[in-house]
Amino acid sequence: MNLPQLLLLNFLLATYLTGVIWTVQLAHYPCFAQANQETFPAFHQQHSRRISWVVMAPMVLELLLALALAWQGHDLGAARWWQLVLVVLAWVATFFISVPFHNRLAQGYDYVAIDGLVRTNWPRTLAWTVRAGVLGWLLWKMLHFAADKVG
Repeated sequence: MNLPQLLLLNFLLATYLTGVIWTVQLAHYPCFAQANQETFPAFHQQHSRRISWVVMAPMVLELLLALALAWQGHDLGAARWWQLVLVVLAWVATFFISVPFHNRLAQGYDYVAIDGLVRTNWPRTLAWTVRAGVLGWLLWKMLHFAADKVG
């Protein structure tokens, strides 16, 4: 796979995950507080099972593609490493901050855990947003440079 294709795939996954995380941050997680407290464990189990289909495969693919971009993207300068750092930040925040909150919520309704989940989800939201921006900028530069060479 050549660098422009790799960059485009990274950008597409980053924008997908950015859209998902903003939806979760602004709409989904805050709605947890409104869920029925008695049926919350079943609600949370459904959420966890369904959201896994939406995020797990794209996150794994994104990590692999980010590693490939860091490995092959010599022409991208330091940005090739920054984009990887942002993916790692999203993974660290997911598994060391969000997952423990979700584990607490699996036991039942806990407003403090819901509030903590909403507040501590911002690093993931910002990491994916910045990564999408960095990759979009790199893609624009690559396409702009290619257009200058042709014209």
